[in-house]
Amino acid sequence: MGDHVFLKVAPMRGVLRFGKKGKLSLRFVGPFEVLERIGPVAYRLALPPTLAAVHNVFHLSMLRKYNPDPTHIIDHETLPIRKDLSYEEKPIGIMTHDVRRLRRMEIPLVKVLWKNHRDNEATWECEDEMRRSYSELFQGGSTFKDESS
Repeated sequence: MGDHVFLKVAPMRGVLRFGKKGKLSLRFVGPFEVLERIGPVAYRLALPPTLAAVHNVFHLSMLRKYNPDPTHIIDHETLPIRKDLSYEEKPIGIMTHDVRRLRRMEIPLVKVLWKNHRDNEATWECEDEMRRSYSELFQGGSTFKDESS
């Protein structure tokens, strides 16, 4: 067939935020060459060896047409895509912090900026969970509770 398409990827869900990940924008990987049309709404793609474990036939709803343009230069790094076409979100920084009170409990939260997301897509996450999972974000040594007092 010779056409190229982008393949829709589902981001990993259930990462931190009280058991579920916040709002995520759509992600597409590729472009991949269309090898053949299987049925009215299914296509076989030429996938790279890194996706060899993924079945190479996809429904039309998982694809987006790639319009080649010589002036279109994409500077990207490859995402480590899992067999189920998901990937893990990586935080790149802490924007701010807050302490929410729930009856007698204090819940420290941090606003996290995620890689491949804009500032307005930053999400509030539990500080304790972020410290356990991404301790490198808190290299300063002091906690936010100490800074606010």
